[in-house]
Amino acid sequence: MKIEQLYTGCLAQGAYYIKSRGEVAIIDPLREVKPYIDRANSDNAKIKYIFETHFHADFVSGHVSLAKETGASIIYGPNANPSFKALIAKDGQQFKVGDITIVTLHTPGHTMESTTFLLRDENGKDHAIFSGDTLFLGDVGRPDLAQKMGVLTEKDLAGFLYDSLREKIMPLADDVIVYPAHGAGSACGKNMMKETVDTLGNQKKMNYALRADMTRDEFIKEVTDGLLPPPKYFPLNVKMNKEGYDDFNEVLARGTHALAPSAFEAAANETGAVVLDVRHQDDFAKGHIPRSIFIGLNGDFAPWVGALIADVKQPILLVAPKGSEEEAVTRLSRVGFDHTLGYLEGGFDAWKKAGMEYDSVSQMSADGLREVLEEDEAPVFDVRKESEYLSEHVLEANNTPLDYLNDHLAEFPDDKPFFVHCAGGYRSMIASSILKSRGIHNLIDVTGGFDAIKEAKVPVSEYVCPTTI
Repeated sequence: MKIEQLYTGCLAQGAYYIKSRGEVAIIDPLREVKPYIDRANSDNAKIKYIFETHFHADFVSGHVSLAKETGASIIYGPNANPSFKALIAKDGQQFKVGDITIVTLHTPGHTMESTTFLLRDENGKDHAIFSGDTLFLGDVGRPDLAQKMGVLTEKDLAGFLYDSLREKIMPLADDVIVYPAHGAGSACGKNMMKETVDTLGNQKKMNYALRADMTRDEFIKEVTDGLLPPPKYFPLNVKMNKEGYDDFNEVLARGTHALAPSAFEAAANETGAVVLDVRHQDDFAKGHIPRSIFIGLNGDFAPWVGALIADVKQPILLVAPKGSEEEAVTRLSRVGFDHTLGYLEGGFDAWKKAGMEYDSVSQMSADGLREVLEEDEAPVFDVRKESEYLSEHVLEANNTPLDYLNDHLAEFPDDKPFFVHCAGGYRSMIASSILKSRGIHNLIDVTGGFDAIKEAKVPVSEYVCPTTI
């Protein structure tokens, strides 16, 4: 038996490759399926089953394409109702893969079709669970993504999740290995561990949601407390996972169409496409196509695209470093953005050489910011998350989290310069590009972000926990 976790850091997502005696099961595959097929071929094995733990919201699974190319059966748990051919398993139903057995454990709560798959080894011993978004390491799946207006509330779903954990998962032995669908950084939970594999016994000790003496009401309160609104692209990804999507190879061929500067400009004007610049933030600051949006490949690219562009049907034109065009199209498709129309041939250098208009972002070092603030007051906008801001921030700084930047546009002054920063420089450049695309140009990006600001000894305010008497 072989179990491989195929972890994608940008999405904080774990897919799984399981092989036994020439047969393979894939759990929660990514959109591009060639790596799974190549791996099975190298093992001289056949992909027999594709197990889906639920209809994913934060990425588009490769289940439909993989089934089409291999003939493997797609398996969902109870309550799933996809538009394509799939086997809807019963609770407790067993599937043989070589010498091992995979058992369906229906664990509703994150969604009503959410299912954990229990792997029993060749001796029939419980070996591992593939818990999807039901159980994470240090957390559980958020219960607010599958609400049905007037039917189920997030509290109802949290109650189902409480029962699922205590009736299906916690009775399992402590040495059972937990393989979750996501790790730290995913928006599907609140406070996940950085590790991606653990034992169930350790999770019973340290995961708040598995506390043995926790009541149902306590669980519901803790799981639903502090939930931020989910990214707007989540329901669109669910729809694609449930109804199907274009073949990845078609998406890739369409998106990697090279366009000369004049053709690129014409396509942007004629289609209303977003010009998405995926270079490093330093390169974008030095020069970029006017009104283009920066989201660099070197950061959490796909989730930020999903959060900020939101509509997966939005046409996109790419400005990318040479050789990274295919990577950009692939990573966009993982979150459902299938309408990339092409990329700028020759990159931004070709745009400049063609004599096209371009823009830049004003920047200042953290030392420069300190000197400015010592002389006079100047507006500072911190685009980090609220939790980061509350922990520590520049004195008198405004918190305008990048996720919700469009809700704060009226707060930015139009009559004087202001400063923008994040933790290290990636998010503040995204924010700067969005502001400039909205016609707000009197901004100055602080290089190095809050890390550099602290080193420069700019006065900061630290969070003080309130005390009661």
